[in-house]
Amino acid sequence: MTDSSPAPGRARPGLVAASFYLLLLFALTQLIGLIVTVAVSSRLKEGFERAFEGTTTGAQDVGTFVVAFTIGTAALLLVLALALVVLGLFNNRGRNGTRITTWVLGGILICCLGGTLISGATGAMGGNTGGDGPSAEELQRSLNDALPSWYGPVSTTLGVLGLISLLAALILLALPKANEFFRKPKQGWEPPVPGAAYPAEPGYPQTPGYPATPGYPGQPAPGQPGQAGPSPESGERREGEPPSAS
Repeated sequence: MTDSSPAPGRARPGLVAASFYLLLLFALTQLIGLIVTVAVSSRLKEGFERAFEGTTTGAQDVGTFVVAFTIGTAALLLVLALALVVLGLFNNRGRNGTRITTWVLGGILICCLGGTLISGATGAMGGNTGGDGPSAEELQRSLNDALPSWYGPVSTTLGVLGLISLLAALILLALPKANEFFRKPKQGWEPPVPGAAYPAEPGYPQTPGYPATPGYPGQPAPGQPGQAGPSPESGERREGEPPSAS
């Protein structure tokens, strides 16, 4: 499991955690939407087949295609919602790259969900279906008769709740406190801790000494006992010695 704890030394703001929970709520709405779509798929197919019955367009083919397309779209939305949840886990750790990816993917989903809600509120299928097919009013009437009465309110509520939760999650990630959390920390100079010793600098290796020069045998070193004094030369004499006759 991915660790959602922030990097050491960086406290995660509450709004980043709230954004993650909103992404979880969005994924939950898409999961419920998929379950509801599968539950009414047979009714949905029946409504389309009844509307296209007696036309040159194959009623059964239309019903099968619509059901497959509707379930596939709901499954795709759930997969994308789960991808947002995974991105939210990395957002909790302060990954700015995943935050940008969350904005991009979330923005695309907002456009899709918003367009679907607007289409449904204004009468999704405007105009004629083409050829000798039923009009939009006849098709909508056939679907209303086939689908259960709770399907419309539940579908609209899930769509609005998912749209609001996703939009709020993206807004929370753009607030100033979130920017500080996702900003890469600067490597500044840290003062030394009082009482801490500085590491000793490595010293240079000592130069090996040269061996002592051996003296000559029988000759004591200067200043040692037994050293011969200066010889009496050039009129020099020793103290207490009589002068020699010249």
